[in-house]
Amino acid sequence: MLGVLVTGGSGFLGTSVVGGLAGAGHRVVSADLRVPAQPVPGVDHVVLDVTDRAAVHRTLAETRPDVVVHLASIVTPGKDSSRERERAVDVDGTRHVLDACLAAGVRRVVVSSSGAAYGYHPDNGAAHGGWLTEDDPVRGNVEFAYSDHKRQVEEMLAELRATHPELEQVVLRIGTILGESVDNQITALFERPRLLKIRGSDSPFVFIWDTDVVAIIQRAITGPVTGIFNVAGDGALSIDEIAARLGRPVLSVPEPLLRAALRVGRRLGLTAYGPEQTRFLQYRPVLANDRLKTVFGHTPSRTSAEAFEAWRVRGRA
Repeated sequence: MLGVLVTGGSGFLGTSVVGGLAGAGHRVVSADLRVPAQPVPGVDHVVLDVTDRAAVHRTLAETRPDVVVHLASIVTPGKDSSRERERAVDVDGTRHVLDACLAAGVRRVVVSSSGAAYGYHPDNGAAHGGWLTEDDPVRGNVEFAYSDHKRQVEEMLAELRATHPELEQVVLRIGTILGESVDNQITALFERPRLLKIRGSDSPFVFIWDTDVVAIIQRAITGPVTGIFNVAGDGALSIDEIAARLGRPVLSVPEPLLRAALRVGRRLGLTAYGPEQTRFLQYRPVLANDRLKTVFGHTPSRTSAEAFEAWRVRGRA
């Protein structure tokens, strides 16, 4: 039995992780901005804002976990969000957690990073036929807060591996998560009457089923292997393949035209997305999962195509 503290424990992913760890017999502390409406039996739920450095240090000093699972971040900003607030949570909050781990003598930290940390670049995965491996550089994109912040977090972790190797790290660069109850800004793209693509770009997606992510995090806590791992199912699906599975048409737009339309639309307040969004559609990071399977020791239960199909037919059985 291990003592595990989970930041973001009341979120979508955190809730499943906390429940799984408690079910496995670990001593679990779930830390988040709110206590869940239905607390997990046997779990200590504490209110914690990771932007409060003193509170983070105090919480870890009091709970003395063996392992910290750091999930707290802002993936989908709300209407009242700001770049400053997002950075305070994603970057400063991570720094507070890592500093507190060192001060409290935590043995291992498991961090949920993202494929977005690689960034959206035309030469992504050029050395491996378009597939990104863990040895490819983490470049992010300044224009995308989440991508930029995950890059900064990964640079912070790399520095810490050099200066404090006693704190073991498992860093998970996670692709697009799908599951029975998943609805987010990515799946919203697939709910539209017509799917949008940049002309001349396949815009492939890699998917991972949510129960696989939970199993991987649990293994990261208790297993012997540390390091950085892409988290995705085998293979990828292009926008055209996704549209065919959904039975929907594809709207193929030249990049300059879409960029101009987004620029005008944001200026008029018709859309929250700006012209930089074309990079998100055009140069998606496609994650190779070889190291996840051969080194970490987990083969996803569903391929990207199987995960998408399971999400597509959810609730129809």
